[in-house]
Amino acid sequence: MSARRFFLIREDILTDAMLKTLEAKAMLQSGEAKKINEAAQKVGLSRSAFYKYKDGIFPFHAMAKEKIVTLSINLLDKSGTLSDLLAVVADTGANILTINQTIPLQGRAHITLSIDTAPINMQLDELFERMKQLNAVEKVELAGSG
Repeated sequence: MSARRFFLIREDILTDAMLKTLEAKAMLQSGEAKKINEAAQKVGLSRSAFYKYKDGIFPFHAMAKEKIVTLSINLLDKSGTLSDLLAVVADTGANILTINQTIPLQGRAHITLSIDTAPINMQLDELFERMKQLNAVEKVELAGSG
């Protein structure tokens, strides 16, 4: 058997059945639906389609749970910006494992931040959005996870 490969794809590329499977799985996890048949029916999905996709599609935050995530961040070189960024991460409950910062050149610094996402109290995409809301943050990207 060949090794399984994984891909990260945008939501707008997923098929309708895949999106409905994710929605049904969320209903089951939250308790909104008690059985697979009920969840599939509520989202307008056949049970066979649900079973086809259920073990192969997960929200990004679920795949990153209990893993180390490395972020690549570009910051403007202003006093206190790194502190503000780290405060946003700390507010999520995430454990910061490593911080690497380049010497600022042309008014910008590059940060590589590795965090343990196990204790995080929100989805990673929400964390990314909070980081991007900081005035000094120009870019936040996932560099890797493991």
